[in-house]
Amino acid sequence: MNPTNSSLIEQTALDDSARHALYRRSLTVVVISQVFGGAGLAAGVTVGALLAQDMLGGEGIAGLPAALFTLGSALAAFTVGRFSQRSGRRVGLTAGFLTGALGAAGIVLAAVMDNPVLLFIALFVYGSGTATNLQARYAGTDLAPPQSRATAVSIAMVSTTFGAVAGPNSIGLLGDLADTIGIPRLAGPFLLAAVAYGLAGLVLFAFLRPDPFLVARAMATQAPAEAPATELTAPSDSPPGDTEPAMSSRSTSSSRGVVLGATIMVLTQIAMIAIMTMTPVHMRHHHHSLDQVGFVIGMHIGAMFLPSLITGRLVDRIGRIPMALASAATLLAAGLTSALAPGDSMAMLTLALVLLGLGWNFGLISGTALIVDSTPLATRAKTQGTVDVLIAIAGASGGAVSGVVVDASSYATLSLAGGFLALLLIPVALWHQTPRRRFATTRPKAANDL
Repeated sequence: MNPTNSSLIEQTALDDSARHALYRRSLTVVVISQVFGGAGLAAGVTVGALLAQDMLGGEGIAGLPAALFTLGSALAAFTVGRFSQRSGRRVGLTAGFLTGALGAAGIVLAAVMDNPVLLFIALFVYGSGTATNLQARYAGTDLAPPQSRATAVSIAMVSTTFGAVAGPNSIGLLGDLADTIGIPRLAGPFLLAAVAYGLAGLVLFAFLRPDPFLVARAMATQAPAEAPATELTAPSDSPPGDTEPAMSSRSTSSSRGVVLGATIMVLTQIAMIAIMTMTPVHMRHHHHSLDQVGFVIGMHIGAMFLPSLITGRLVDRIGRIPMALASAATLLAAGLTSALAPGDSMAMLTLALVLLGLGWNFGLISGTALIVDSTPLATRAKTQGTVDVLIAIAGASGGAVSGVVVDASSYATLSLAGGFLALLLIPVALWHQTPRRRFATTRPKAANDL
């Protein structure tokens, strides 16, 4: 960190109006980068399985692209988290997006050369963009007031919608472009991904300064006596006014909050990735066109991100746990709908994938808010990166298993399994709530209660 930048960070940390202005500006920069990032991640979601199926043949490997790029995103999440903890969000996020752009370009080259080995390597590297797009949601929370953290996450996420929906719905045009320049039609969306991820990285590198995470860390350093109260403010699920527990109880609550937040996001990721990955393959079996596949996946991705502004406010107002339970119910409805939908019904498949995206949205925002509530700045970015590693591994597992399940049984079986898996969120949420209820009945009365 150069002296000028360090001085600017310290000055901003001491100035309330400057911090607020940086918070607003950081959200704007993250929003712009997420528009591009959304377009980049949509390529793999929409045609990754179809490209692998065309190059290698067979349904059993159709889930392999999702497994590879989500596995690659696990390594990227770990690396971006460590870079961000040491050098700030700007460095970590920029490196992640540019690596994802390199991977997307490699996928195009692999398709041109018809080289499966290069395809697998490039898909792994492409996963860096997926992880970075997800990690960027944290950048908006670094300077956010505790009562507005879920809303800050939602603002970052909703901006992903524009690129993520536009990408799948333009695969016909991108396919035509690919034909024109002599590359396989299904590689066209990855051309867009390479450009989009590159632009996302450049926007963050140029404009995310001073770095909001470094400013927040400077604030904690300059006011150590106030940091614990800020970092350990009782989350939204606590009863009003219940902000006086002993530090040991808060520490237990915080560790459980991390476990719960991670579990929510892991389970919703497995269910979502598994069903989403095989939907394009299922639709092609029933003779749907690429444009129809793009429409369904576009609606799905829209449901993943577009409701975020409403979801964020609900998470902040009614609590993290109720919205996690809403996620479980919505994912179950998605699994049942996709299992029962006739293969030739665009309406039913679209409804199922919209519910799938909405359930994921509820789970991701409530889980993210729990993670931010439960982590101090000294370890926050590293913990966030580690949690996103678990999410990525969960997605890789869901993607890899999805093709095997469909090959051995059916798409309906896969959908039902994904829906019922989400119900595990209910006992996990009850486990998290039990200690808090017990403490509420045993804690000593405050002086003003006597």
